[in-house]
Amino acid sequence: MKKGTICVQGGWQPKNGEPRVLPICQSTTFKYDSSEQMARLFDLEETGYFYTRLQNPTNEAVAAKIAALEGGVAAVLTSSGQAANFYALFNICEAGGHIVCSSTIYGGTFNLFGVTFKKFGIDVTFVDVDATEEELDKAFRPETKALFGEMLSNPGMCVLDVEKFARVAHRHGVPLVVDNTFATPVNCRPFEWGADIVTHSTTKYMDGHAVCLGGAVVDSGRFDWMAHADKFPGLTRPDASYHGLTYAEKFGKMAYIEKITAQLMRDLGAVQSPQNAFLLNLGLETLHLRMPQHCRNAQAVAEWLDANGKVAWVNYPGLPGNKYHALAQKYMPGGTCGVIAFGLKGSREDAIRFMDSLKMICIVTHVADARTCVLHPASHTHRQLSDEQLREAGVAPDLIRLSVGIEDVDDIIADIRQALGE
Repeated sequence: MKKGTICVQGGWQPKNGEPRVLPICQSTTFKYDSSEQMARLFDLEETGYFYTRLQNPTNEAVAAKIAALEGGVAAVLTSSGQAANFYALFNICEAGGHIVCSSTIYGGTFNLFGVTFKKFGIDVTFVDVDATEEELDKAFRPETKALFGEMLSNPGMCVLDVEKFARVAHRHGVPLVVDNTFATPVNCRPFEWGADIVTHSTTKYMDGHAVCLGGAVVDSGRFDWMAHADKFPGLTRPDASYHGLTYAEKFGKMAYIEKITAQLMRDLGAVQSPQNAFLLNLGLETLHLRMPQHCRNAQAVAEWLDANGKVAWVNYPGLPGNKYHALAQKYMPGGTCGVIAFGLKGSREDAIRFMDSLKMICIVTHVADARTCVLHPASHTHRQLSDEQLREAGVAPDLIRLSVGIEDVDDIIADIRQALGE
């Protein structure tokens, strides 16, 4: 099936007499006729549902839809995008491990990797998203477990050269993990360019209506964990908590997601609620329709801003003069997303005054939903970072993040124009 059909019909295939629309299985527990059958579920000898923290029919159907959209073998839903990125890395990295990560990423993820991971004994080296392969090679260590980057960085709108990052990761025997939140699988499927694992904050475009928190981790099933067994003991050596089961041997291409579900979700419990999974599925059904509209509107707004004398700079990969335009055309020829980074001529106070003057466009923490919204990251989402860390993350003090929605583009531009005093 093509992407649009997967968005509408993927994941849930009702049998005769079953609900046509994916139902909400709003139950924490599931009944079985025998103790022996329940025991086999706990030993991972059979598949099935016995506790929603580990799996739920609603969640499983939505995860299957996202896996199909990305072209992966399996996926798992998490309670948030932050949880997705945490699980994706913690699933293969433990105390004493090391991660190489693009520095131009969302501030919360930067803090998760740069501060919180250190409390787990995991070190992170941040690298320039535009680094050469030789420069990336130098960041790797014998204990490196993964290379991480955002397909489209939040909020700087840098484009990740997936093929380059994949070559480097595989040369060092580790997977490339790509956060594909902004592009979504409608505009880019990183697996097709060499990525091994994809993460999402489903809270953003996938939901599209700002109603439900969530995240997802998707596995391509292509990375050979046994070929690098010494690097990934959690997947290639017996798990004492499951009677010596070895995930890579028992589950093959499904090993990575099975370990997240059976071990990390069991112990840490950041599961998405069935109610939120149901709402997420409603958003996914129109994702293929909304993303082109976001891109059309953002392109028009970016061109308008770029031609305005009060605007100092605009970073949107759809603009021909943008430094990432060629990469965007390579990886996302149908469009990138609706997020624009730009700065006004003047001071930080001028940027704040502009945002406070907007009428239809709201100042919110959120990004990437149907409604146009705006944020000043240095004052809001990234305010926990120092000036040096802001620069590393590609966030200028005057950067305004404009998330262009799917309203009539003339109304969006009119509100920006009046806020600029024109």
